[in-house]
Amino acid sequence: MLQPLRILFRPKWMVSRSSASYVSRMRYLNKIKEEDEACRAALQSGNIFLYHKLAPLLRWTDSGIYQLPALQTKDVEEILEKLGEDKEMVKESILINCTEQNEAQFSFDVGAIEQAAVEELCRGTFVDLRKAFFLLRGSEAPLVARGQALLRWHQTNGFCSSTGQPTQRNQSGSQRVCHSSGITYYPKMSPVVIVLVSDGKRCLLGRQSTFPRGMYSALAGFCDIGETMEEALRREIAEEVGLEVESIQYSGSQHWPFPQSSFMVACHATVNPNETQVSVDKVELEDARWFSLEEVQEALTIKAPPRNNKGEPTVFWVPPSYAIANRLIQEWANLQHLKS
Repeated sequence: MLQPLRILFRPKWMVSRSSASYVSRMRYLNKIKEEDEACRAALQSGNIFLYHKLAPLLRWTDSGIYQLPALQTKDVEEILEKLGEDKEMVKESILINCTEQNEAQFSFDVGAIEQAAVEELCRGTFVDLRKAFFLLRGSEAPLVARGQALLRWHQTNGFCSSTGQPTQRNQSGSQRVCHSSGITYYPKMSPVVIVLVSDGKRCLLGRQSTFPRGMYSALAGFCDIGETMEEALRREIAEEVGLEVESIQYSGSQHWPFPQSSFMVACHATVNPNETQVSVDKVELEDARWFSLEEVQEALTIKAPPRNNKGEPTVFWVPPSYAIANRLIQEWANLQHLKS
């Protein structure tokens, strides 16, 4: 089972590229992350992605798609001045990444400014991140998610948990320091296992009451302190659906900005085909059930949330292509084809 997955789903970082170019870019990124003066210089020639209360700015293009506009720093400074704000606010931008051309990329939240005024000057719209995932191209989704996660972390970590004193960020935003206690804080992700369970012919998907109508996904849960990934996975499946896992196979990982920045570790798991009776924990899930290959294939063709008009049957669909849950479901469907 492992070999077919490796053939069909090669990690994105395995594309052909010059090692020297990648190493050079990572060292440059580390330099501007750690050195304040270098970061300030990079900001002046870099690009900024705007957010308003953590909602990213998107722009409708002539080609009929939404894109994530990258604004030059001087343009953002001009916008701030037109709105009567201090252009020095732009220095609050948080470093996200840099392009292959070594252009630094930053996120900047203008939530203190009137939303409509910023949208008009930028010719765009601030969109809730969950909705934005369905509107953006795949390459832009991880970027906007990282930007939002870093902004949220800074907004919620302004004080030292030991002394209660304010923490101070470095220029890039890669850390915050309490000068009273000497403690340095770094952005964190919470480890989460997400698993697609199969009995050999069907896959098990569940939904929470907060999910959009009709959407089912792979099962997931946070790792407890001291647990291995395998232990967390087995426990979650036992707790949520009352099944005992027989085997586990790692698939991949992903940063996920919800609920408070998670590190998703994705796996496939199998259960005994003779012991598939589901017992749903209604505290954790609204529903969980087995789906056939045909049902899954149809759901994978749905690229945007269905309307699900009142009075009509609820349409079954799965998370968007950017979500690693979608990848797990797609992998499982492809493996079923290999077996047939």
